Amino acid sequence: MPRGGVTSRPVSPDAPPTDESATRPLDRLGALLGSWDPRRHPWWLRAAVAVLVTALATWMRVALAPAESGGRFVTLTLAAALCALYGGFRIGMLSTLLGMLAVNFLLVKPYFSFAIGNLNEAFWLNFWHLLTQVVVVGAIALMQKRTRELRASVEQAQRSHQQMLDTFENSGTGMAHTRLDGHWIRINRSYCDLLGYSRDEVVLRHWRQFTHPDDVEHDLHVLDDLVSGRIEHHTMEKRYLHKQGHTIWVLLSVSMIRHPDGSPDYMIVVAQDISSRKTTEDALRTSERLLSQAQELALMASWRYDAARRQFTTLGNANIILGVPRAVFSDLDMLAMTHPDDRLRMQQAWAAAFREGEPYDIEYRVNLAGQWHWVSVRAEFERGPDGRVTQGLGTVVDISAHKRAEQQIQQLNASLEERIRERTQALRAAYDELESYSYAVAHDLRSPLRIINGFAQALEEDNPALSVESRRHLERIREASKKMGELIDGLLKLSQLARGELQRAPVDLSAMATRQLRELAATSPERTVDWSVQPGMIAMAEEALIEALLQNLLHNAWKYSAHTAGARIQVSMQDSGGRREFVVADNGAGFDMARAAKLFQPFQRLHMPHEFAGLGIGLATARRIVLRHGGELRAQSAPGEGARFYFTLQPAA
Repeated sequence: MPRGGVTSRPVSPDAPPTDESATRPLDRLGALLGSWDPRRHPWWLRAAVAVLVTALATWMRVALAPAESGGRFVTLTLAAALCALYGGFRIGMLSTLLGMLAVNFLLVKPYFSFAIGNLNEAFWLNFWHLLTQVVVVGAIALMQKRTRELRASVEQAQRSHQQMLDTFENSGTGMAHTRLDGHWIRINRSYCDLLGYSRDEVVLRHWRQFTHPDDVEHDLHVLDDLVSGRIEHHTMEKRYLHKQGHTIWVLLSVSMIRHPDGSPDYMIVVAQDISSRKTTEDALRTSERLLSQAQELALMASWRYDAARRQFTTLGNANIILGVPRAVFSDLDMLAMTHPDDRLRMQQAWAAAFREGEPYDIEYRVNLAGQWHWVSVRAEFERGPDGRVTQGLGTVVDISAHKRAEQQIQQLNASLEERIRERTQALRAAYDELESYSYAVAHDLRSPLRIINGFAQALEEDNPALSVESRRHLERIREASKKMGELIDGLLKLSQLARGELQRAPVDLSAMATRQLRELAATSPERTVDWSVQPGMIAMAEEALIEALLQNLLHNAWKYSAHTAGARIQVSMQDSGGRREFVVADNGAGFDMARAAKLFQPFQRLHMPHEFAGLGIGLATARRIVLRHGGELRAQSAPGEGARFYFTLQPAA
C-alpha cells in the first residue's frame, strides 16, 4: 500500500514548531537575559567591570542627587543587577558589596566616614539591602541558567528534527507518511526512485495508482483494520507498478499513528524492494519443480541421514517415488527393507564409508511396495571437528529395469557365444574342407594342363612340316596352359594368406624395399629408374608376409612405369590424422579413380593385357596381407600421373 509522499515543504504532525513568529519572544528574552554566557569572559574582566559599573553608579548618585534625599541603595541596586547580567551571580554580589561600602562611606560628607548615625537603623538597612540583592542577583543568575538550558534544548530539538528529516530523506529504504484519505505528508527520495516518478508526480497521484490492480482490494482491507484499531501495524508483500510499466515486488510495513484521544492521525509506510529476492525465489521454485520432475522421471529419490538420531528422512516427494509409506524411518527399518542376501554386503559398505571415509556407492535389493527392487545408492557424509559423522546426504535410483536388461543381455551374450562357437566350428570345418578342395582342384587341374602342354610340344616336335599358322596355334595353347597354371598358383597363394597365426616381430621395411628394388634393377639392366627409400621405416609384422606385400607393390610400380621416360619410384613414411602411413609411389601410367572399386578384387585389371602383362591378383594379395595385420590399404592416382599406395602397420615400440 504505497502511502507516502513529499511536498515541497514537508510538515510532520509531531515536528516542533519552526515558524519565526513562534520563536521571536524566546529570542528577545534570550537577548535580554542571556545575550551572552558569563563563562565566555575571564573572571578578572568581569570583576573589573563590576568595580567600574559600581563606581560609575556611585558617582552618578552623588552628582545627580544628594544622598540626604533618600533612596541611597536604589542606584547601586541597578548597578548590581547589570553586573549580574554581565558576569553572573558572583560578580553581581561583588557589585552589591561594593555598593554597600559606597552607601555607608562615600555618599555623605565627610567622605570615608560612617554615614548612618543610628547603628540599629544601619544594620537593618544593610541587611535588607543585602537580602534583596541576593534574591535579585540570584533570580537573574537562575533566569540566565534557565535561558541557556532552554536555548540548548531548542537547538537540540532542532538538530534532532533535522537529523530525523535527513535520515528519512536519505534512507536507502523507501519511507513515506500519508493521511487516511491518501494525501501525502512526506515521501523520501528512495520511495520515488522505487516507483520511477519524481516527487511532484507522486504528490499528484493517489497510492492506488501505483498499486497492482490485484493487490488493491487486500490493501483496502488492511487499511480498514488499521483505522478500526484491530491492528496497529501490518507487514506484507505486494506489487507496485513502475512508471516504465514493469512490476516491482516490495516488502511493505504500515503503522498507524494516532492522536492522544486514540483517533487515527496518519500512517508510516516503509517499502523495501524485494524484486531480486522474488526472482530468485521463483527461479528456486522452478528449479525445485524441475528437479522433482527429473527425479520422478529418473526414479531418483534424495534422503538425509541424522547420525545422532540414526534416522533417515526423504526429501521432497522421495518417499512417493520410492513407494515407502512414510518419509522418516530408522536405520533398522532400512535394514529390514534390504534383501537378506544383500544385508551383510550393504552393512559392510556402510561401515566402511561411515567410519573410514570410503565412498558409499552400492547396488542392492530393497522391498518397495511389496516387491523386490534393485536400487543404486550413493551418499556423502559431513563430519564434525572430532571427525565423527554428523549427517549424510544421498540418492537412491531404482535400477530394476536396468538390472533386468543386464540379465537379458547376459542371457543373450551366453546364447550368442554358444552360437558363435557353433558357427566358428562350422566355418572352421568349411574352411578345412575348402582348403582340401582347393588343393584337390589345383592338383586335378595341373594334371590336364601338363598333358595339354606336353602333347602340344610333342605335336610340334613330331611334325616339323607344320605350317607357321599351325605352329602359332600350338604356341597359344602352351601359353594358355602356362597362364592357367599361374592362375592356379595365385589362387593357392591367396588362400594360404588366411592360414595360421601372425608371428609379429620388428621388420625393417627400408632395408627390405631397398633390396627388392636392387633386384628389380638387376633383372632389367636396360632400364634407368630413379628410386629412393626413406631410412628408418620399421613396423611390427610377420616378415614373410611383408616381403610379399612390398614385392607386389614394388613390382607393380616397376611394371607400370616401364613406358614412362624418367621413371621414379619412392618408398617413404608420413603421418596422417595421427597415424603412420607407409607410401609406395611411382610416376607411371596411373589409373582412373572412378574404377578403383575393382582395384583390389582378384583377377580384376584396369589395363589391357597387351599394355601390361599380369593376372590381376597382386593387389588383392597385398590388401589381404595388410588387413591380416589390422591395417588399411588405399590408393590414389590419375591417368598418366602415376599411382600412390598407402598402407598402415603397427609401429615398432
